[in-house]
Amino acid sequence: MKKEAVKEPAEKAANAGTPHSQLTMQVVEHVRALIASGEVKPGDRLPPERELARELQISRSSLRAGIGFLSAMGVLKSRHGAGTFVSSGPPALDSNSLSVLGVLHGFLPWQMFEARLVLEASVAALAAERATDEHIAELAEEVAEMYASLDDPQEYLIHDVRFHRTIARAAGNPILAALMETITANLYENRQHTVHHSQDLKESAEMHREIFRAIRTRNGAAARRTMEQHLNLARVAQDAEASAAKADAVAAPEPRTPGAPS
Repeated sequence: MKKEAVKEPAEKAANAGTPHSQLTMQVVEHVRALIASGEVKPGDRLPPERELARELQISRSSLRAGIGFLSAMGVLKSRHGAGTFVSSGPPALDSNSLSVLGVLHGFLPWQMFEARLVLEASVAALAAERATDEHIAELAEEVAEMYASLDDPQEYLIHDVRFHRTIARAAGNPILAALMETITANLYENRQHTVHHSQDLKESAEMHREIFRAIRTRNGAAARRTMEQHLNLARVAQDAEASAAKADAVAAPEPRTPGAPS
């Protein structure tokens, strides 16, 4: 116990100059290797957080960021009180969604929302026609989880992304699903840094519920319309989040150089 208690500050110090996204991808690559080697299989539980953090020599907060990313992508699933498990279904870690993610980093926010408007509105309409009972049940679960995590923006974001991924799968077109994977990966990677500035997650949850109802009732026109409304509102809300994050960064005091006069 004493050794582990001393280790955490050392891990934080070692990671102090490492970009957050790089640490996240370090976790992603480690989990990918565990799955590729067969050490963990779909349905298996990952080793405890403390053990993984010690093995990767990163802080537990950095580890959780990586696990959150993989959860949003559907690779992992956390169960309260039970641990984190490898999801039983797709997508696999070797899918194109993660390999294309780096290319997407240079896209501007308005370009991303324009792409989402064109793509996701049509995907939602298709999902209303083709969703199975299992897809409907998954969407209902994610909406319920969004309402349950209104006070936890990071957790809310995970279920938000899962909701959109489920709609993409429900559309029944693997090419559209692959395109949506690249977009949702980029969405999560960027928004996890600003979502704590969100102003009204309840309004967002209500829009997701309306999209779900349209899909459940097989109303393609309503699914398309509510998805467009949701994305337009989301763009405004996320612009506000980004502005608040920038304001915080400007207001934050610069780190004092060691040895400099105070």
